[in-house]
Amino acid sequence: MNYYPVFLNLKGKRCVVIGGGKVAERKVKGLLEAGASVTVISPVLTTELQRLRDQKILTHLARQYQTGDLGDAFLVIAATSDMEVNKQIFREASEIPLNVVDIPELCTFIVPSVIRKGPLIIAISTSGMSPALSRSLRLELQEIIPDELSEFLEYLYNIRKEIKGKEGSGDILREIGSHRILRVLINSGLEEAKREVRNILRQKGFPHHT
Repeated sequence: MNYYPVFLNLKGKRCVVIGGGKVAERKVKGLLEAGASVTVISPVLTTELQRLRDQKILTHLARQYQTGDLGDAFLVIAATSDMEVNKQIFREASEIPLNVVDIPELCTFIVPSVIRKGPLIIAISTSGMSPALSRSLRLELQEIIPDELSEFLEYLYNIRKEIKGKEGSGDILREIGSHRILRVLINSGLEEAKREVRNILRQKGFPHHT
């Protein structure tokens, strides 16, 4: 199956996670990082999920899943090994985006392996064929992407805010975000990449933006 990759704005959206184990914990943390309002349905929770509950970072329904629990949910993740419960959730979810962990045939979306470095988000998926390989690719890419990339992105963003809409800005923005500049960042570091960007801006007549 071919999937259409998309990034969702979950800020303030009610997202329901069914299950309270380690897999559910990982899914909950990802949702919280995206700003979601998370409800966890499970009789028991991991120590970390208990901590998040006690700090009122998430809502906890301390029981098994029941029909009607999805209510006004924007998105649902089922992290339970009970196939009958998973099928019940699948039937109720209907038009709600649903991920049943490791059971693609009950999913309306799958969760990719994700690399996060500040504002940079890279999602990797093998379309459900090999989640393990997705994780391996994530680890490989994490070693390649420099930690300084987050700060460099902020630097480029500030330049973009200042010059966007001005004559020639489109070409400049493409050049300072080019593969050549990325290679400078990877091979020579943040300060050298910034120096290259400043040179481009001076050459294009924007010396006061350096």
